[in-house]
Amino acid sequence: MAMELVSILEAASISMCGIATILWMAIGTLARFERGEVLTQKIVATLCIISAIMLFILHYLGGELWGSTTVARPFAVIAVIVAISGMMNIKGKDVQGESNPHQIMKMRAAEKENNND
Repeated sequence: MAMELVSILEAASISMCGIATILWMAIGTLARFERGEVLTQKIVATLCIISAIMLFILHYLGGELWGSTTVARPFAVIAVIVAISGMMNIKGKDVQGESNPHQIMKMRAAEKENNND
């Protein structure tokens, strides 16, 4: 019974991490709509947290992941970090306090227009 549980945890955690990775890569397409972006972020975070829990359980049950008994715990920590970072919605916010290239081009065009008048 314990070996079946370990096998199920191994397959489920790898599958969830894979789905989260695919959604993470598709976030640009899904972010065309704000609701789609927020929903995707929540799904990715949920999948990462659930797979992190499964990976911790897998580690403590003595299961192997890709032939290693020590890799599940670091991957669980990475999954938690990805979940937290995935929920940080910085779209449209000036994080660094600097202008982006598009804003710089607009400002230069506006300056040229003002100088020509």
